[in-house]
Amino acid sequence: MLGGAPAHADALLHPDADPFYAATAGLGSVQNGAVLKSRQIALFGLPLPVETWQLLYRTSDSAGRPTANMTTVLIPNTPWLGPGSRPLLSYQIAEDSLGTRCAPSYALRGGWPVGLNTLLDAPFMADALRRGWAVVTSDYEGPESRFFDGVTSGRGVLDGIRAARNFAPDGVDAASPLGAYGYSGGAFATLWAAQLQPTYAPEVRFAGVTAGGVPADLPAIARGVEGGVQAGLALLIVHTTVRNTPEAGVAELLNDRGRAMLIEDADACGEELVFKYNGARVADFASVPDLLSHPAFLAATARQELGRTAPSAPMYLYHSTTDGVIPVAGFTALTDRYCAQGADITVIHSALPGHNPAAIGEAFGAMNYLGDRFAGVPVSAGCHAR
Repeated sequence: MLGGAPAHADALLHPDADPFYAATAGLGSVQNGAVLKSRQIALFGLPLPVETWQLLYRTSDSAGRPTANMTTVLIPNTPWLGPGSRPLLSYQIAEDSLGTRCAPSYALRGGWPVGLNTLLDAPFMADALRRGWAVVTSDYEGPESRFFDGVTSGRGVLDGIRAARNFAPDGVDAASPLGAYGYSGGAFATLWAAQLQPTYAPEVRFAGVTAGGVPADLPAIARGVEGGVQAGLALLIVHTTVRNTPEAGVAELLNDRGRAMLIEDADACGEELVFKYNGARVADFASVPDLLSHPAFLAATARQELGRTAPSAPMYLYHSTTDGVIPVAGFTALTDRYCAQGADITVIHSALPGHNPAAIGEAFGAMNYLGDRFAGVPVSAGCHAR
């Protein structure tokens, strides 16, 4: 493990150019969750009352290849006054990107102008720190920025938790109660981690899992936003389908403009695509009619859908009934699948109007749910909707 003084904003390099992100020799010979390098940083490049470290750690991607990922661990500068060890919250920022310059770890060091989603998530992470919890937030998409790659994301989250435990900052140890939290793209990674946990990381037992604005039914999300202000999300889904499942042949279903898009936007952040492709339609980039319903596209996206197995941890899941970005029907179908498999869930169909208002308005309930789980308050078995 390598140490070092806090890194300063005037020395920031994009992750692809920063040697700290480079995998060490012998990556394949160490266990998942092993800490390869560490450095202390100033959170957002500011003198905040939070001790912050970045850890390069070993994980495995969806193909089973050893990979070096980055995670950021935050500890409030206050002692934990509760019973037992300080809780550890795995917070999944909505990375939503095609390039590592959009990774949370870069934004958390103060890297700008990219990292809008990290900035939007900062108040919720601050609430966790205010409660005295430690926070670990990983670049779960990995060095290839594989957005909506469920297995890669889930493993990245679980191995980031392992790395934080192995590093063992102030008050965090093997006895620390664990929680997971994510909204939108972060909810996707959170729930994939919770689904994979019993078999991939059985020692990483979550006391509770909270997720909102859950991306379920990826083709429906793309169909719902194309032609509108969030049309860039539809094209982001096309990008990720090509990247994550090249053997599906989706790239061969694009026209010249679509193939040019794959090259031009190969390292774009999601928010950049939203600004760039306002009002666009997927048909403008495809050589076949209705690409979003083509068997190749449906087969590729089906591999990334949540719900094939239910998490064993108790969950608090929420979604706006009027979400204009991620249709509520996919969320309802997902929670129904989880419930049919015997999961313990509190399901919140939020009346707050839309994707972003629900993210803000329902966060307090989600954090309180985790607080109860950390305190050992029991949950009622089964599914409970409201």
